Amino acid sequence: MVVVAILAAGRGTRMKSSLPKVLHSLGGRSLVEKVLDSVEPLSPSRRMVIVGYQAQEVKAAIQSSFNLEFVEQTVQLGTGHAIQQLLPYLEGYTGDLLVLNGDVPLLRTETLKQLLLNHQQNQNAATILTAQLTDPKGYGRVFCDEENIVQQMVEDKDCTPDQRENRRINAGIYCFRWPDLAKVLPHLEANNAQKEYYLTDAVTQVGKVMAVDVADYQEILGINDRLQLATAYEILQRRIKEKWLLAGVTLIDPHSITIDETVELQPDVIIEPQTHLRGNTTIKTGSRIGPGSLIENSQLGENVTVQYSVVTDSIVQAGTRIGPYAHLRGHTEVGVSCRVGNFVELKNTQLGDKTNVAHLSYLGDATAGTQVNIGAGTITANYDGVKKHRTKIGDRTKTGSNSVLVAPVNLGDDVYVAAGSTITEDVPNDSLVIARSRQVVKQGWRRKV
Repeated sequence: MVVVAILAAGRGTRMKSSLPKVLHSLGGRSLVEKVLDSVEPLSPSRRMVIVGYQAQEVKAAIQSSFNLEFVEQTVQLGTGHAIQQLLPYLEGYTGDLLVLNGDVPLLRTETLKQLLLNHQQNQNAATILTAQLTDPKGYGRVFCDEENIVQQMVEDKDCTPDQRENRRINAGIYCFRWPDLAKVLPHLEANNAQKEYYLTDAVTQVGKVMAVDVADYQEILGINDRLQLATAYEILQRRIKEKWLLAGVTLIDPHSITIDETVELQPDVIIEPQTHLRGNTTIKTGSRIGPGSLIENSQLGENVTVQYSVVTDSIVQAGTRIGPYAHLRGHTEVGVSCRVGNFVELKNTQLGDKTNVAHLSYLGDATAGTQVNIGAGTITANYDGVKKHRTKIGDRTKTGSNSVLVAPVNLGDDVYVAAGSTITEDVPNDSLVIARSRQVVKQGWRRKV
């Protein structure tokens, strides 16, 4: 049985942001969400998040995604003080407590499993995650004997020059036998340069403590400023791209492509250069995306092509071609084998199968049936200055170039709209509608001087 506690109370002043540090985004998820994701496969009995700075904002951002308990640390007096806040919540608990930091987002589940296994097999009072760094500056040092039993832990700011030569650092990830820790927590003292209560002081008092070195030190990198956030993003992107390349996805020029961790791709998808995949996006086999495209929170079917275009919050069915220079947004749905071409914008619009909007058009708040052809320059005038209105276009209807459909308006099936028409009234099935002034030619019109 294990309870997880995540430290998420700090402001993160070096981020120079009003947003709490743990809510900054990394690969489509906030830092603290990524930490929570890493512990989900462990099936903890309780997930406790210790909050402080802008606690309500942190709660609102993550409480709907996980089964969480929030513990408030109203004054931030160090990591030991934060864990002290758990005492009334864990009274009578006899299992293990896994302590994580909300700003260490690259930790793998496999590493946490190994930490727990070591802790339980060796019946340790505490087990800590450590790493061997070439440059350990800024990290607390861990001193062990030949069996990795911890003898001493010293924060970097409190180290002597000789102690700073030690390359084994404390990753700030702990597993405690809770009853042992609970006895020690009330007796922590703030006898240090920062006048804070360190959890490391408790580690050295609970009993037998072992250190477990992480295989990849990058997993324990913390985020304290924007530079470190950018470094973590590079590491995460390398992981994500390696995963998809090995899964049968082609990434042409991976260095110019970014992919959120929340994106799902199928084999034989091709991602062209300068393409960015964001949010809850899925792309099915045979699709070719890019170059120069942004896909966000969208679902693309098989054999879809998207060139130099933006697709957000939309669904595109199989065999459809998008772009170049198209923009789909606002819960647009495009059917099978459609064409959405050059300089077309679709907003909150549904297109039936085999419908074409080839160029220079805007359809907003519209529904078009199957085999519709939207001529160049056609727009739906959907806004009356107060409210948005819908346009409905029936099957096999065709609009001529530079047509304006003034919503609310319905065009039936098999309707032909003459070029340059402004349609303000409903049109029945099987009709030709012409709504333009008759051409008048007046000869000799040149101005007399």
